[in-house]
Amino acid sequence: MIRPTIKTVAAEAGVSTATVSYVLAGRTKGNGSGISPATAERVHAAVTKVGYRPNQAARTIRTGKSNLMMLSLTMLSDPWSLSVSKAVSAAVASAGITPMILADTDWRTAIKRQGADVIFIDAAEAEGDAALLAELGRNNNLVVFSETLEPNGFDVIRSVSGSSMDAAMDHLTATHTKVACLTPRGSLQAPYPTRYGAYLAGLRRAGLEFRPDYVAPFDGDEFSAYEAAVALLSQPDRPTAIFATSDFVAMAAINAAQRMRLSVPGDVAVIGVGNTLQGEVMAPSLSTVGPVDFFNSLAEFLVERAKSDSVQHRILEFPWQLFVRESAPVAP
Repeated sequence: MIRPTIKTVAAEAGVSTATVSYVLAGRTKGNGSGISPATAERVHAAVTKVGYRPNQAARTIRTGKSNLMMLSLTMLSDPWSLSVSKAVSAAVASAGITPMILADTDWRTAIKRQGADVIFIDAAEAEGDAALLAELGRNNNLVVFSETLEPNGFDVIRSVSGSSMDAAMDHLTATHTKVACLTPRGSLQAPYPTRYGAYLAGLRRAGLEFRPDYVAPFDGDEFSAYEAAVALLSQPDRPTAIFATSDFVAMAAINAAQRMRLSVPGDVAVIGVGNTLQGEVMAPSLSTVGPVDFFNSLAEFLVERAKSDSVQHRILEFPWQLFVRESAPVAP
């Protein structure tokens, strides 16, 4: 059987081989090529009809592009990671890019073995990773999610949380005096991270006493967060509100409450951090703080970076806000 080529696709679509190449590279009218959406659609239909599959090795040599995107996601089961993955999958579908997920693996070693057009890293340490990222950025197109790093050979995605977490705590303390916190165990060491720090500051603003028994540390995964929430809600003098330092922790708290036959928000109100897609559609919908349209915008930026040869690196900032939903509604 003869393998279909670009010439086969061009003949079927009634266009030139150059047009086929432009379309398959994602360079349509919106990108300045002059190729109309109708022509691009005709080319894609021809590709499907003749069963054309590009020779990836030859394309990489010819264009310098692998059409691969790597996503380093620290915890794939986290709704935040799932939201990133879903948005990226939708964005790359029409761009001819294949996403690869590096899940629960150390990106510091894995990046050196990859040939992706763009690599997204969702967790980097400001002190330990800045120099390494600058070095890796010389040979890789890196996009790093960080609230502290500056662009130095790589792009930075930054959440501008501002006063949104303060607003979340103020929302809870406006109607509750027994407010607890579910937070990673490592956050309990001073200087306190932003999210746990926001909890402590919120108690002070409301004039509420800090109660060590209302701080439930967990070890970083859903099961540990669930166990911490069960222990928290099993106390005789249990809290009536929970500030969870991420959406997946908030979901674990809601699951624990419901398994204990407690109503949310009737018996316990819950607020998370992240504004994930899963939190918005669950029942009850999750009150949370986070950026607006973050995941789609991030996916579009990653596609743009994968297609671009620019060496100008920048910060892409996303302001946060409070989203009041069913798990912690406004007081009647």
